[in-house]
Amino acid sequence: MKKAGIIFNHNISSSKTFAEEISQYLRRRGVTNWLHPTSQSGPNSDQMANTDIIFSIGGDGTILKAARYASPRNVPIVGINMGNVGFLTELNTRNAIDQIPLFLSGEGWMDKRAMLEAELISSAKPSKDKQCYHALNDVVVARAAAPRLIHIKVLINNTYVTTYRTDGIIISTATGSTAYSLASGGPILYPQSTDIILSPISSYLSIGHTLVIPSTDIIEIQSQPSYHAMLSIDGQINIPFQEGDRIKMKRSPYVTRFLRLSPPSSFYNALEKKLKEK
Repeated sequence: MKKAGIIFNHNISSSKTFAEEISQYLRRRGVTNWLHPTSQSGPNSDQMANTDIIFSIGGDGTILKAARYASPRNVPIVGINMGNVGFLTELNTRNAIDQIPLFLSGEGWMDKRAMLEAELISSAKPSKDKQCYHALNDVVVARAAAPRLIHIKVLINNTYVTTYRTDGIIISTATGSTAYSLASGGPILYPQSTDIILSPISSYLSIGHTLVIPSTDIIEIQSQPSYHAMLSIDGQINIPFQEGDRIKMKRSPYVTRFLRLSPPSSFYNALEKKLKEK
């Protein structure tokens, strides 16, 4: 590997110092690199050009941000945990310096995770101005400021399913199945699954069960009149979801690639430990 990116969580005071330590270590090994705090917009095209690997320093939120930059370019990510849970991270600050040479020499395996594509079709804009987003964890439509239920119409493959009266709906990937979806009673999918989970949040007088949907299906969500909500992409991009707006969701053409040293089966052991930590 000749070039690396280092994305660090600016909200963790020690992350910048640790990022600089890794940067210096990589330079000593002949690997050019760039540093980027999460407080800024994405790394520019010059930084991303020919980047072979991205080190994400923080928690799962930092990885979610890194995934938006890395996945369109097929750049693998190695997560270094400085957060609270770190479901997606591979290393920690105690072992990172010792383990990084293994990645640089080509060891490890590629853990590919399915993503979601969410196309927002705004009633206030012409169709040519459709907005498209990609999420590693989930796409959430939830009530905005008013403490009241929202009504959300759901179609799958253009077939009407139901109109939820709910606090919101979570559409998640297998990766996101251990996040907000899990907190709302959704199932945990094995990490390499491409299935999609639809979980209502506190549904009232409508279907309250979680649906597991094949990755070939297309889910459409429509805002019902007088019920204003918010669209959230991985909890980081938040957009008003207004009357007449629609969202079409399907499996993204992108995947997030993680470089791992631990065997695939370690997910289940780690899952129990992480859930106990929570």
